[in-house]
Amino acid sequence: QARVVESGGGSVQFGGSLRLSCVTSGFVFNHYAMSWYRQAPSQARELVASISRDSRTNYADSVKGRFVISRDDARNTVYLQMNSLEFEDTAVYYCRREVRPPDSWGQGTQVTVSS
Repeated sequence: QARVVESGGGSVQFGGSLRLSCVTSGFVFNHYAMSWYRQAPSQARELVASISRDSRTNYADSVKGRFVISRDDARNTVYLQMNSLEFEDTAVYYCRREVRPPDSWGQGTQVTVSS
């Protein structure tokens, strides 16, 4: 059964940086694209960044130039480096493999940006 465990969130000041990690198990990691999503309070979950099996990347306009998604196939892990964090980046961040039907969500990791 596919499983993801997100970590690396926390409280950070405006303009700061965080690196999120997502360790996966239960499937052949290098066979799938992976994505990071986020959900802010009272808002719908949104796609933040995706990385294909061959490491091509896509980003939401709101994070382009600030966030970098990467993957380590040897460690079955996907990362999200978040720089120049803004208040609007406050959310719970989730990772998920891109598959249909979709997997269940993990527990996510909370990111809070403060002044």
